Amino acid sequence: MTTLVASPETLVGSELDALAPGTWTIDPSHSVVGFTVRHLMVSKVRGRFGEFSGTLEIGADRLASSVEATIDTASIDTADEKRDAHLRSADFFDVEAFPTMRFRSRGLREQGDTRILLGDLTIKDITRPVELKLELEGVAGDPWGGTRAGFTAETVINRRDFGLDWNVALDTGGVLVGEQVTIGMDIQAVKA
Repeated sequence: MTTLVASPETLVGSELDALAPGTWTIDPSHSVVGFTVRHLMVSKVRGRFGEFSGTLEIGADRLASSVEATIDTASIDTADEKRDAHLRSADFFDVEAFPTMRFRSRGLREQGDTRILLGDLTIKDITRPVELKLELEGVAGDPWGGTRAGFTAETVINRRDFGLDWNVALDTGGVLVGEQVTIGMDIQAVKA
């Protein structure tokens, strides 16, 4: 289990207190794992992954906690079937050989009023450290007697660091697909 390190002053007491110790499971029907990347150097393409799972293990002191998540790479959806097929191919995710990408947390760092979730992201069996800007959006009871917590997280990676190298040079300069990818998540987790 990874220990999250942060002073209690940086966390909102009532929200943190409501985040009960134990296992919280990501609810994929109320969560989004998306990304944005430059296309033709003039616009951005957005996409998402439709299938993912994960757990948060919240410690009794709330600071001894961890996050693990797995994303099905074949579930990529950019609203263009031809592009999605190319992204699934060996040019990009090579989903036949690498069907999942994974995230595992390593800790939490304060940066002013912002919390940075430190972790390891693995794509195509290449693991690199990443830092996600993390916000706890709140904790509430649901109509079915359960408890849910909402989080947002965002990071920027260089896709080439993970072996996603394919590109085409443009006659006008630049490349077809940008190297920087913004990953954004809106996560709702349910207390087990």
